[in-house]
Amino acid sequence: MKKYALVTLSSLLCLFILTSSTTMTTKKKPKKQKSGVTLSNLDNTSAPNFDFYQYACGGWMKLNPLGDEYARYGSFDALGENNQKQLQDLVAKLAAQKHAQGTIEQKIADLYNIGMNTDQLETQGNQPIQSELQDIASLQRNRLSTQLAEMLLEGHSCFFGIYGSADPDNSSMTIAHFWQSGIGLGDRDYYLEAEQQHIRDGYVKLMTDMFRMSGYSKIAGFEGDEQEMAQRVLALETCMADAFIDKVTLRDPYQSIHKCTVADFQKSIPAIDLNAYLRALKVYPDTINVGMPTYFASLSRILTISDWEVIKAYLAWQVINSAASYLSDEFVNANFDFYGKVLSGKQVDRPRWKRVVGTLNGTMGEALGQMYVKEYFPAEAKARMEQLVKNLQWALGERIKNSTWMTAETKKNALEKLAAFRVKIGYPDKWRDYSALQILNDSYYANVVRARRFETAYELAKIGKPVDPTEWFMTPQTVNAYYEPNTNEICFPAGILQPPFFDMNADDAANYGAIGVVIGHEMTHGFDDQGRNYDAKGNLTDWWTAEDAEAFKSRAQLIVDHFNAIEVAPGVYGNGSFTLGENIADNGGLNVSYAALQKAKQDGGIQGNMDGFTPEQRFFLAYAAVWANNIRPEEILRRTKTDPHSLGKWRVNGTLPHIDAFYEAFGIKQGDPMWLEPSKRARIW
Repeated sequence: MKKYALVTLSSLLCLFILTSSTTMTTKKKPKKQKSGVTLSNLDNTSAPNFDFYQYACGGWMKLNPLGDEYARYGSFDALGENNQKQLQDLVAKLAAQKHAQGTIEQKIADLYNIGMNTDQLETQGNQPIQSELQDIASLQRNRLSTQLAEMLLEGHSCFFGIYGSADPDNSSMTIAHFWQSGIGLGDRDYYLEAEQQHIRDGYVKLMTDMFRMSGYSKIAGFEGDEQEMAQRVLALETCMADAFIDKVTLRDPYQSIHKCTVADFQKSIPAIDLNAYLRALKVYPDTINVGMPTYFASLSRILTISDWEVIKAYLAWQVINSAASYLSDEFVNANFDFYGKVLSGKQVDRPRWKRVVGTLNGTMGEALGQMYVKEYFPAEAKARMEQLVKNLQWALGERIKNSTWMTAETKKNALEKLAAFRVKIGYPDKWRDYSALQILNDSYYANVVRARRFETAYELAKIGKPVDPTEWFMTPQTVNAYYEPNTNEICFPAGILQPPFFDMNADDAANYGAIGVVIGHEMTHGFDDQGRNYDAKGNLTDWWTAEDAEAFKSRAQLIVDHFNAIEVAPGVYGNGSFTLGENIADNGGLNVSYAALQKAKQDGGIQGNMDGFTPEQRFFLAYAAVWANNIRPEEILRRTKTDPHSLGKWRVNGTLPHIDAFYEAFGIKQGDPMWLEPSKRARIW
C-alpha cells in the first residue's frame, strides 16, 4: 500500500466528493483575532534574506532544547507529546477502574496495567519468548514455509512480507502483494556502505548480547559462540540487502507491479512452498502482485545455499528483536542502546508510560481515537477545516487551468482527478470492531502477539474483497496527514488540527501558511512523481501526453538537482531523487495555499498588518514554524538515509527559494543567501 504522509515517519466524518468550482467562499470570522505568529519563535538577530529558517524558528529552537529522550524534537513532536498526555489521562482513568470482561474498556485498562507492571516484567525475564525460540530451534527445513507463515501471523515478516492492497489495474478490489522485507537495520545502505561499519558493529553486538540474554544460544547449541553466529546472521541479511531493490527505484510505481498467478511465482522461488505458505495464512488468491521479482529469485538461491542453523538463528533473531521492547529492562535497555543511541543519538529512553501508551495506540488505536475526539475535538474545528479544504481545492484547480506547460488534454484529466478527491477530516464515520481481540493477564508480550495476530488477520482478510473506501490509515489522534493514491483520498486526522497547524482563534493568513499548506501538500501528492501515475479512480494509468510527461520531468529535475546540492552534514548531501515526492508536495502546497490566501484577501476574509507583519509574511512565518525543530547529528544522518522527507530546516530553506511570492513578501534580492536564480526555480503546481 502506498501512502504519502506529511511526515513519516496511526462528530460524523464528512465523506464528500469535491467538485470543480470557479468560486470559493470564505467564512466570516470575528474582526479581532490574533495574528497566528508566535513572536517568541523568531530570532531577530538573524534576517529573513540570510537564513529564513533561523529567523523564523531560532527563538523556538532556543526555548525548546532537545531533551535526552529525543533524537529530534519539533513542532510535530511537541503536539504529539501533548496528544499523548491527553491519551494517558484517558487511559489512566480506565486503568483505575474495573470493567466487564470483553469490553474495550477492559482491554485498554488491562493492557495498560500489564505493560506498567514492572515487577511482573522483571520476574518473567525471557520466559514469554521461550516457546517460540524452542519451536525455531527444533525446526526442520521442510517446515520452513509454514513456519514463515506462522511467524507472519505473529508480526514477523521474515525474508519477505505479504499484505492486501488495491489491484493497480482495478483499484476497487484488493489483491495480495509480496514485498521484500526482513532486514533488521531497515535500510539496505547500512549493510553495503563502507562508512556504515560502526553501525554494523553495533548491530552484531546487539545480536550477540540478545542471543545470550534470550537463552537461544543455549537452546540451539552455540552458547559461547554468540558473536560468531551474530556475524553469520549479519552476512545472511547482507546478502538479502544486496538483492533488495533500492528505495529510489521503488519510487516509480511501475517498477513494483508484476502481476502473476501463484503457480508462476512459484517457479521463481522454489525454496518456498507457496501453496503451503498461503494455506497456513488461509489466503487463496487467484492473482498476486510480486513487488520485486529479482529479489525473490535471489532470495530463493540464498535460502538454498545458506546453512540451516544460520537460517534458524535469523528467525530466532526476528522474534527476539521484535519482542525486546515488551520484556524485562535488560532487553529494553539493550534494544535502546543500539536503535536509540547508536542509530539516532538519543540519550535516554522514553518513560514507560509513553511506551505503553504507544503500544495501546498500535493495538487499539481507533478505540482510543473514539475517546480522544469525544473529549478534545470540537465540531467547529471540523467545519472550518472543511471550508479550508474546499478553498484549497479551488485554488489547485485554478492553477491547473492556468498552467502554461500542460496541454488541454492533460489538464482535463488532472481536473477530473482533483474533482474526484475523497476527503476525510477528523475521524472515521465507522469505528473498528475489537471484539475478537483478547487481552489476558499472562504477559505483556503475549498480549502484543495476540494483538499482532488480530491485526494481521484483519489485513489478510481484505484479500480478494472490494476495497473499503471508508477505511482510515491513520488514527484520529495522529499528528500527521496523508494522501492515498489507490483511493484518491486525502486525510486530516483530528490530532493535527491544532496549533501551530490550525488555530481557531487566529487570522487565516497564518492558517493558510500552516494547515493550508498541509492541505495543499496532500493534494499535490496526487500529482507528484508517484501520484501522477494514478487516475481519478486510483488505477495505475498513464493519463499524460508524452509532451506533458517530459515537461513534468524536466521541471521536477530542478528540485532533484537543488536538494542533491544541499549539504545536510559535513560531506553528506541530501538525496533529491528519494525526497522528490515530498519536495514537490511542499512546493505545490505552498503555491496552492498562497493562491487561496490571495483569493481570501480579495473576499475580505483576511486582516491587514498584524504584529508588524503583512498577511503574506504571516503566511510564510507560519509555514516555517511547522518545521521548527532541534535534531541530533546521528538523526540527521539516519533520516537522510531512510526518510523520504527532507529535514525540517530544508523544507524551509530548501523549498522557499523556489516560491516567487516569498521574494516579494520579504524583499529577497539577488545576492542574498536565500536567493535562487529564476531559471533554477521549479514551477510545477
